[in-house]
Amino acid sequence: MHAKLTLSLDRDVIEHAKEFSRSQHKSLSKMVENYLRLVVGRQDKSDDIDPIVAKLMGSAAGPLDVVDRGRDEYTAYLEEKYR
Repeated sequence: MHAKLTLSLDRDVIEHAKEFSRSQHKSLSKMVENYLRLVVGRQDKSDDIDPIVAKLMGSAAGPLDVVDRGRDEYTAYLEEKYR
């Protein structure tokens, strides 16, 4: 359920916030809502992920089973090497 909220802010802050929201392709209302969710600790899981973060997701490591298998293989290699 949506409700209106009226805020009084410095004019420069409003103008910079509007420019920033346009550059992020999000409404200023949605950005303020997301910020307030963060502040009160109720981040909505359905919120859009920032495009930059989305590009980076998964780039650091593969699935955990692949990482663990690689670790096990390396452990076996080291055990054999230092016998």
